[in-house]
Amino acid sequence: MEREVDVVVVGGGPVGENAADRARAAGLEVVLVEQELVGGECSYWACVPSKTLLRSAAALRAAQRVDGAKQAVTGSLDVAAVLARRDYWVSDWNDQGGADWLDSVGIGLERGHGRLDGERRVVVERPDGSRLTLIARHAVAVATGSDPVVPRIAGLAEARPWTSRDATSVKHPPARLAIIGGGVVAVEMATAFAGFGTEVTVLARSGLLGGMEPFAGEAVAAGLRGLGASMHLGAQPAKVERNDADEVVITLDDGRVITADEVLVATGRRPRTGTLGLETVGLEPGDWIDVDDTMLARGANGNADAPWLYAVGDVNHRALLTHQGKYQARATGDLIAARALGRPVDTAPWGTHVATADHSAVPQVVFAEPECVSVGLTAAGAEREGRTVRVVDVPMQSASGAGILADGYEGAARLVVDLERGTVIGATFVGQDVAELLQSATIAIVGEVPIARLWHAVPAFPTMSEVWLRLLEALGRPADASADARASESRESADDAESAA
Repeated sequence: MEREVDVVVVGGGPVGENAADRARAAGLEVVLVEQELVGGECSYWACVPSKTLLRSAAALRAAQRVDGAKQAVTGSLDVAAVLARRDYWVSDWNDQGGADWLDSVGIGLERGHGRLDGERRVVVERPDGSRLTLIARHAVAVATGSDPVVPRIAGLAEARPWTSRDATSVKHPPARLAIIGGGVVAVEMATAFAGFGTEVTVLARSGLLGGMEPFAGEAVAAGLRGLGASMHLGAQPAKVERNDADEVVITLDDGRVITADEVLVATGRRPRTGTLGLETVGLEPGDWIDVDDTMLARGANGNADAPWLYAVGDVNHRALLTHQGKYQARATGDLIAARALGRPVDTAPWGTHVATADHSAVPQVVFAEPECVSVGLTAAGAEREGRTVRVVDVPMQSASGAGILADGYEGAARLVVDLERGTVIGATFVGQDVAELLQSATIAIVGEVPIARLWHAVPAFPTMSEVWLRLLEALGRPADASADARASESRESADDAESAA
């Protein structure tokens, strides 16, 4: 069977849904192909369930940090209720709501495994064994995401390790959980299970949260220890086995032995492209798909004459974050429609049809204990780029709202300022409930707001946002920003006059 449509989207997670929605909203006929659940990894096994599992214990800790409220907390965490709330938020792993939404906006759904079969062709292998070939008149967008990597450690694969899906869909938290890895999944799941009362052991060869400022990982290590977790930083598992008592026994490279009921592997991800048929369009199966800023796949057959293959979300390896993938998908869906309908295409930096923010303004929240958020460059990243910067640090508790939020509040805030441009190029906040500070930092970076102008963005008192004022005070106010501006205008006028002469 063959069917011709305008656009085919392979992958029905939030990224694929966004690409399909934008193309359909422009009037194109779109079919989305999904082999598991509409809503994808984020909705059922990643973002939504993990944050739901974390929230209840975080709320309990928040209450216990406020005198007058902590006296009212007389019980412990109800783990069964937490898991039931998680089940509600993942709709008991039923995607009928997602399928109904696709139908309501006019996007076709084909359930099955989709693979490329040459230019503009996608073969769908349906659950009943039948096959349908979809032929795209204009474009195919790949949004198949990524899978966790199980490292090559002796005996690990045979020990039936957990991946992130097992952790977020847990029915009965184990008494003891070992976690291999130090990234976002590792620290969030360590925080969640420690909140359940599980004895958590973290084995992180390279420390925690290596992509953020060092003080973020240090704060989370201290926070996890405060929750009762054991931290083995710099530790490398040499051998893993599951013994006759169904325990997981992990031998470290220094001879120490860790025993747990389950082991969670959180050491990175790989693209879901191994069975995507990339070889039929000149690309390598199993590889990340290399794209330009419009998400057009580089090297795919036919790109030079007529762009048609796009890759959005995790699969292009630009930023493995749902919100960033959705941002890419919105731009790409609009671009596909513009090209198909002969409308203007805007691919200039920060244009409508490009994902410029992937390079300099990627926001990230780690819902650990404490929360860590960042956007833009770290101090080390700015140094690698050869930027002339000033790094400004203040304690989060310097904001009056922090002390009101929680007794004994502790945290840290950092700005990385490009001195030549006079703008913020990086920001990191660590502490309870700092996630809501991230958007203001993202706007400052994306908008390239001059430091002199930021002084006029007055934070309300008494809020956590007052930390912005403390950061600017530590940086120092320009002596006379208006005079500097007038001097700059005078120089430009003089240059113009000289050129005219």
